[in-house]
Amino acid sequence: MSGQKIKRGGKSVRKAAAAQNKSRQVRAAKARTGSVVDTVMAIQPFNESQLHRIFLAVILGATAVLIWMVASFAGLPAMAREQLAHLSHQAGFELRNVEVRGTNHLNELKVYQIALADRDRAMPFVDLEATRDRLMQLSWVEDARVSRQLPDTLVIDIVERKPVAVLAKADKLVLIDPTGRELERISPERAKGKLVLSGPGAGQQIGALTALLDAAPALKPRIKAAEWIGNRRWNLTFKTGQMLALPEGDQASAKALTTFAQLDGRNRLLGGKAVAFDMRAGDRIYFRMPSRTDAVEQASAAPRPEASASPAPAAKPAKKEND
Repeated sequence: MSGQKIKRGGKSVRKAAAAQNKSRQVRAAKARTGSVVDTVMAIQPFNESQLHRIFLAVILGATAVLIWMVASFAGLPAMAREQLAHLSHQAGFELRNVEVRGTNHLNELKVYQIALADRDRAMPFVDLEATRDRLMQLSWVEDARVSRQLPDTLVIDIVERKPVAVLAKADKLVLIDPTGRELERISPERAKGKLVLSGPGAGQQIGALTALLDAAPALKPRIKAAEWIGNRRWNLTFKTGQMLALPEGDQASAKALTTFAQLDGRNRLLGGKAVAFDMRAGDRIYFRMPSRTDAVEQASAAPRPEASASPAPAAKPAKKEND
């Protein structure tokens, strides 16, 4: 009788159950992992194309660092720079677009000309600081910020200077900012309605003039021109065509202008018959009146009234101007 062979080593019921349980755990883990990845991809702010560019930038950066390190050890940094530029161009990281922000008066063409001077360079090698330095040389630019927007855009934010007056020179009219910096030549038509400064050194006195006019804010919008006389004092011309001569010194001129504003509030000097007012004397205001024939000017002077209005004394001969 032949004996029956018995196979050993087969899977028991317990082992088979354990294997099935493990298989279910693996499938569940994969499902959970896929769900987490899908959730992360759904909430992240980048689309697939943007993610591709980001990963490409990371890979490019890592490759650049590796090439630079190898070339530096070999004493060949120029070769590394050239290779990095080549890789950047292949990946699309080259200057193709310029975005300019914050310009109002500045001619944007000048900004583009400066920015696109590096258009043949790969984006990693565009010199942002040098570009900013060139922009700062433009008359209208008070500040500038230059940044890269990968893969191919240069973003330029401009802070412009603010024009506050027009400086009248011998042959031209020029806009100036609060520091006296000349911004742009303008036509007489564009100068209409703006405060016009004249006289040698008037541009450098714009800060002092602004402080002076702030002493009498009610008069400030009524002044159309200011002439710097003898490098020491101002003559102001109002929109009525009347002129006011102020004394020397910041405090004295501010006090005189404030007093004139008070007198005008009480007596309506502006728009009256007087063509000019002289307040260079410490205690008097002089009026210059036109004659009937407009050929000979007559002038009368009266002491300054006190805070309470009082009748003016008899007129006295006008003091001659001696600038």
